[in-house]
Amino acid sequence: MITNASYKQPWIKNPVYDAAFILCPPFIALLIVWLMPARFKYSDAMPLVGWCVLILFVDVAHVYSTLYNTYFDKERFGRRKTLFIITPIACYLAGTLLCFAGWLIFWRALAYLAVFHFIRQQYGFMRLYMRNDTQQKWQVFVDTAAIYAATIYPLIYWHCTPSRNFNWFINNDFILADANTVKTVSFVIYVIILAAYIIKEAAIFIGGRKLNLPKNLIISGTFISWYFGIVYFNGDMAFTLLNTVSHGIPYMALIWIGLKKQTVPGSIRNKYKWSPAAKWYGLAIFLGSLFLFAYIEEGFWDGFVWRDHPGVFGFFSHLPHVNNDILLALLVPLLSLPQSTHYILDGFIWRKKYS
Repeated sequence: MITNASYKQPWIKNPVYDAAFILCPPFIALLIVWLMPARFKYSDAMPLVGWCVLILFVDVAHVYSTLYNTYFDKERFGRRKTLFIITPIACYLAGTLLCFAGWLIFWRALAYLAVFHFIRQQYGFMRLYMRNDTQQKWQVFVDTAAIYAATIYPLIYWHCTPSRNFNWFINNDFILADANTVKTVSFVIYVIILAAYIIKEAAIFIGGRKLNLPKNLIISGTFISWYFGIVYFNGDMAFTLLNTVSHGIPYMALIWIGLKKQTVPGSIRNKYKWSPAAKWYGLAIFLGSLFLFAYIEEGFWDGFVWRDHPGVFGFFSHLPHVNNDILLALLVPLLSLPQSTHYILDGFIWRKKYS
């Protein structure tokens, strides 16, 4: 038997790093939401600064961090060249076909692909933190049921409650319908799974066996961010903050852990011998590139399509506003290609045989 005293917690990097950037973001986000004015909790109000920070520099930026784990990694790209080349081509062709089939069809397909990606990320983090555990099959099943219940029940609630003041990409990108019976039944299942998980973990702790702290925090944080972001609160700002911070920051933090030293140019690395100064230099390159890519992408979106934030994307406001359906069907899948490619590749790059 492994006791709590002898159990080594399965941190990905170390307790401080994991807590700050992977485990605590949903708890911090909830605290911020709780302190916000009511209009940001229960309406579609979204201040410009909130949009810039959460959408531009967290949500969109985290998509580009995948580049460092794929196309910017020469060794991995060489081994998985076919996958990395075919995926964006297939995504663009599929996106174009969906656009010609109907705009709502395209956005719904992209929204559900994104949701699947968000759910699987939480499952992936849970599995990372379970990598050293030796649990019985039924215990693993309860953990798995818990992480999926934490994400799927709020989505069911959202689908059955059309009066939400937020959306994933555009209005009605989810299939919405009033269905109180479905909500009630799914809530009962949700509570049963949550109770089963709590009882299991309590029994492990009381029995003096190992208590996996980061795994419990990742599951608890998932319950918190999805329930409060979607069910408890009904505000665009609240949903976006809990959704993007809990997803984007841990993802970027995980990518940063895996970066190799060659991310920093050789001259700088040799000069500082990978000193703290060189590490900060590398971090500045990493985050700066993500923010730049995100700004350019959103600038093209705003200039060609949305025209929502001309003050933020002044240079891009000179681009022609595209209204032609055929041109849009060719342009929109191209602009969304970073997202769709990110969603698809993420299903492969964390598997051992692709690492």
